[in-house]
Amino acid sequence: MAVETISPEATATTHPELAEAIAWCKDYTRTRAKNFYYAFAILPRQKRDAIYAAYAFSGYVDDIADELTDTSEQRALMDEARRRLRECRNGEREGPLFTALGWAFDTFDIPDEFFEELVNGVEMDFTMSRYETWADLKLYCYRVASMVGLICTSVFGTRPNPRSRDFATHMGIGLQIVNIMRDVREDAVRGRVYFAQDELARFGLTDADILAGVSDERFVALMEHYGARARRFFRSGQRLLPLLDLRSRMCVNVMQGVYFELLERIEKRDYDVLSERVSLSTPEKLLAIGRLWAGAAMVRAK
Repeated sequence: MAVETISPEATATTHPELAEAIAWCKDYTRTRAKNFYYAFAILPRQKRDAIYAAYAFSGYVDDIADELTDTSEQRALMDEARRRLRECRNGEREGPLFTALGWAFDTFDIPDEFFEELVNGVEMDFTMSRYETWADLKLYCYRVASMVGLICTSVFGTRPNPRSRDFATHMGIGLQIVNIMRDVREDAVRGRVYFAQDELARFGLTDADILAGVSDERFVALMEHYGARARRFFRSGQRLLPLLDLRSRMCVNVMQGVYFELLERIEKRDYDVLSERVSLSTPEKLLAIGRLWAGAAMVRAK
């Protein structure tokens, strides 16, 4: 049954049902992705609440791919997610996730296509476990990561620039490449290889080598190649920062800066991501966040 549409003028302080829905999304984000949770904290309340809702939807569909193994069940649940997303856009909102997401739609007019493409990307995780070329893998990165960036910039707003969408897209791809580099071992356990097959061959590797945890000079060369690619996308993505207002800029700088720090740690470990997961401790994250907030404040708006 559809629930009453909450006015875009409503806030978590004026509407109890919305407050409950956003609190659920906030707790979900804090539990699932502390890096992003800390980054969002600097935003004004309405923007922050909308981002919590959008991130919770991203996590909702991502869990379908990562937590389930039966393909038919995954397909059924993804179809349900698409249906509920369409209904949410049309004003039918049940449960805390879609109550909060519907309010975010109405308040910030986030384009439907970003969420649809995000679902398409997550769906690739249970329909594909190999990518033949970088172009194939780039499409996956675009869908699962760049869409999150474009959703965020829809909420933040940007100063007019014909390439603002490109910059947000590139930042998302850079972040996803770092995810791929960091999570080689975890993805292999699920039978997934996120390096392009033709690039594996270029460095004398196969997907079987990645699944077996081979870590030699060939693997290091492959990781160097992906690290250099991530840096190129980060450089382009950073051109988004001057187009944002101060608090949105501080948020985005934390998101990209923490991942850039992870990339540098991977490089300093000579690309050893197999013996243990590369991460930042909570004190290290907090220190990095303070530094990145201050760095964003020094960026001159355009």
